[in-house]
Amino acid sequence: MNVVWAILITTAVTSVAIVAMLLVRRRAPEGSYFQDGDRAAGVFGVLATGYAVFAGFVIFLAFTTYDQSRNGAESEALLVAQQFETAQFLPATIRGRLSGELVCYARYVVEQSWPQLEAGEGGTALNPWGVALFRTLKTIEPESASEQAAYSKWLDQTSEREEARRDRIHGAANVIPDSLWVVLIVSAVIIFVFMLFFADRAEGAVTQAMLMGSVAAVVTVTLLVIYALDGPYRPGLGQLRPAAMERTLTILDEERAVVGDTDSPPCDESGVASS
Repeated sequence: MNVVWAILITTAVTSVAIVAMLLVRRRAPEGSYFQDGDRAAGVFGVLATGYAVFAGFVIFLAFTTYDQSRNGAESEALLVAQQFETAQFLPATIRGRLSGELVCYARYVVEQSWPQLEAGEGGTALNPWGVALFRTLKTIEPESASEQAAYSKWLDQTSEREEARRDRIHGAANVIPDSLWVVLIVSAVIIFVFMLFFADRAEGAVTQAMLMGSVAAVVTVTLLVIYALDGPYRPGLGQLRPAAMERTLTILDEERAVVGDTDSPPCDESGVASS
């Protein structure tokens, strides 16, 4: 959620709520429309508490998904770096090829998959370099004990990498169902309408504006937080970025220099296969 838009939306909603309150206040009786203010306050307490509990549950659900996506991105990046190290114990005939394809895998995540997630396109398309890595691995038959151990470790890391990738793209699906959004919005409208019945022409306009404005602002900000957490890849405050995979790319370049791998990866800087 863009910060500027969030401020504008909150200001607009709060302003509309305050104007509505002041308009109703003009014809409101002294002491508000409620004959028993204490009973009305008790009912409002039930409404506000119910909304707070429900919104808290939805925020927890949204944050869990957000955190899962963030952890998945970090785990995927770490596993790519670990697989590069594992590849150095595999037969020399494919060692360089696997290393280059891992670099391409990381580039594809940063330059291809991530923009798709930001655009709301899901980013669920299969990473072609994951397929290339699998095909390359099938061409070898490990012989020595170290090669066999590395081969087995590579398969385990591949499974873990795919699980991490699944967690990373899970947040792009907007896990909060429409039914929950309907309940949240309807509950907010009910609270807004209920507040209008507290209009009291005997109270000052500033007091009435503060009464309605504070409630409207808190409810609006709560909805905006839920919206932001439900879309972790949307541009704006709290947006998830491919920082972990970018660090991995830097690490891979350094490690390739250490092991003397001077071959160019089979892709360009954006992760697209070289012709």
